[in-house]
Amino acid sequence: MKRTLLKTIALGSFLTCSAAAMAEQSDYKLMVIEDSITAAPEFEQPFNSCALNVESKKYDEAEAVCTKAIALLKQSRGPRLKVRELTSFALSNRGVARLKANKDTAGISDLYEAVQISKNSLVYHNLTRAKEELSL
Repeated sequence: MKRTLLKTIALGSFLTCSAAAMAEQSDYKLMVIEDSITAAPEFEQPFNSCALNVESKKYDEAEAVCTKAIALLKQSRGPRLKVRELTSFALSNRGVARLKANKDTAGISDLYEAVQISKNSLVYHNLTRAKEELSL
């Protein structure tokens, strides 16, 4: 299924990165970091790799690299608000990977945690979509 770039999320000047979501309206939204002008932060590669692996239906690999991105974000010394939002995005991406791998409990747990961290509309969309899909 061909994905389109739907929305660019302004994340301020956090290491001069911005995030973008890719998905159709009725599907899950995956967040990626784009537009790095300076040296990329160490969490950027696993963060983006997670979304790419979900797109490629490599769900176990996606889960592993998203988990790595979450761990690296927790160690990040960037602005706290931006780190929290990116952590929420990484949790949302991992939640989608887990749901696609039929790990429903772990996936929905990640999405609830992501919404607790950031009430971002993209993260909330994924939780709502998962609840509909799982009939919760």
